[in-house]
Amino acid sequence: MLQDISEQRIRCPHCGHHLHVTLDTTSGDQDYYDECPACCSDIHFNLHIDEYRQKIQLAVDSDDEQVF
Repeated sequence: MLQDISEQRIRCPHCGHHLHVTLDTTSGDQDYYDECPACCSDIHFNLHIDEYRQKIQLAVDSDDEQVF
């Protein structure tokens, strides 16, 4: 069984600042933005709960990539 709350260390995709984020897995899969405390840029978080493998998958990006 997965823990309801997990803490993860990430790196800001804009400035490289290391920060700790708290992940609440009780809401299932999540897609949200949070602000970097160092550079104030938005960080895109995509959280996926893999119940079968009992893993939390977190993708972090700047979300400023452009598709042509």
